Amino acid sequence: MILLLKKAKLSVHRGQLQAASSFLHQAVVLAHQTHNNQAIIYTYSQMANLAYVQGQLDSAEKLFKTTMSYMLSGGTSQSDNAIIEISLKLATIYAEQNRMELAEHGFSFCTESLEAKLETFKELKEEEKTEDEEILRRETRLLLGLCLDSRARYRASMLRLDKAEQDYRDALDICRQEQGETHPQGRHDDALVLIQQAVNLSRSVGHLDQHVLLGNMAGILLHTGRLEDSVRFYQEALSLAQRAGDQAAVDQIQEGLKEVKKKKSQEKKDAAQ
Repeated sequence: MILLLKKAKLSVHRGQLQAASSFLHQAVVLAHQTHNNQAIIYTYSQMANLAYVQGQLDSAEKLFKTTMSYMLSGGTSQSDNAIIEISLKLATIYAEQNRMELAEHGFSFCTESLEAKLETFKELKEEEKTEDEEILRRETRLLLGLCLDSRARYRASMLRLDKAEQDYRDALDICRQEQGETHPQGRHDDALVLIQQAVNLSRSVGHLDQHVLLGNMAGILLHTGRLEDSVRFYQEALSLAQRAGDQAAVDQIQEGLKEVKKKKSQEKKDAAQ
């Protein structure tokens, strides 16, 4: 069985997905014959992932549900990160199938479950904060970041751009805090890519909150030192905010422009020294 699983993994690496599927089917038969619950769960999860990669969403859904069923019957808690990770994959499948009610419920379950778990970590006393607990806390928070990122893409596809942008920002904050500014997932460049996607969508449909997204993009450009680009986006955002009559946004954008002016002035002083 181990050999079959290794062959399946190698086949996936080589792009030989049909061969990988064949090896996994053989492995799951052996796992059932030997009543090896751990092997059954692992093999079904690999089969589910493979079906998803191949675009076989109905099969992937059934296989993920089968995996989850075996895990729960084996004593895994419903709040376990592994269960939540499968739930996230199911929510993503529902979103791709336009089964919106199920997708919404799935994303809510994942984010709310993880947020509740993180609250329990905050309540731990100092003497209870072991290294294992810290590892689990970090893994839980990073999984929450992944959930927020997935929900952001779903919300952007539904043109709920203000909520999508907030999810993107929250996900990026988690990555920066847990993995550091130098980690590829924590860089401002990633934030720019994500918000640029939201801005492009908002422009294509003339979204009412386009000025908010442009202002946020200008803010990120400001913090990365791209001051001229920041001014350009702030000015565009300001024009749209004034046209929309959003005085709160106007005030915020003007504060951003003041910050750019301060930074430019500081750069000139530094250059003169």
